[in-house]
Amino acid sequence: MARTHGRKLATIGATALAAAAITVAGCATAETAAAAPAAFARTSGSVALAAKAVTTSVTAVAYSAPARDLAPGMKGTDVKALQERLAALKYYPGTIDGEFGGNTQEALWAFQAINGLKQTGVVDSATKQALVHPKAYKSPYYPGKRATRIEVSQALEVLVLFDNNKIELISHVSSGGGYLYNCGSYGCSRAETPNGTYNTTVFMPGWVTVPLGEMYNPVFFISTVYAIHGDTYVPVGPASHGCIRVPMDIAAFFHKLVVTPGTQVHVYGTPQWES
Repeated sequence: MARTHGRKLATIGATALAAAAITVAGCATAETAAAAPAAFARTSGSVALAAKAVTTSVTAVAYSAPARDLAPGMKGTDVKALQERLAALKYYPGTIDGEFGGNTQEALWAFQAINGLKQTGVVDSATKQALVHPKAYKSPYYPGKRATRIEVSQALEVLVLFDNNKIELISHVSSGGGYLYNCGSYGCSRAETPNGTYNTTVFMPGWVTVPLGEMYNPVFFISTVYAIHGDTYVPVGPASHGCIRVPMDIAAFFHKLVVTPGTQVHVYGTPQWES
């Protein structure tokens, strides 16, 4: 169940949705848009990035562990092989170009979380072994589970998109950070993402202004309050006001992979800040 903060914002969001208002009561940070790179300028509306990596067959790529450890900034055929492996396993490493950039690191974070490894963003010996023999994501039981759905684990900080019970995408995310913040006339609130089963409600393209800042390409799942949205800061661990942040490269196409309104969203697990 949503807690006090969620109930307060849900009331605002429901009113906004009923009135078809443009301004929403979302949960982005004030710093988000200011840090946006030129490729995601607020005037662009949407960004056309290929999502072909998320449809790659898991069995399409044979993988051998690299001889060296791989880290951000490195280049080479072994980096390209890593990107192909992550894409085949339904993680999204960005353009498969043999360059270990931020998108590949974020995909590796998600992979390490699913495999129970420390999220270093580096292909060390333990990660090499896991890449050769990866663990499968285990979907939890819950009433009303649909074949096509979005699952978000707050314990792992990952999002998993299913299409007809087949995984189409696994993404690193950052959910509510558990800290206290000033919510204007409502006083001090805790940054929490409410667990539960919901449905997508509204998609809004481009940079959307909300009371707490701006969010990119938000797909809302609780009225016009809580959303899965792009952010320029998606760290390892929970850090948002309550929304579910995804990397900007994924936010550019995520809304095209889901039906809005109506796709089931299941948020579960003990938040890392409570552990």
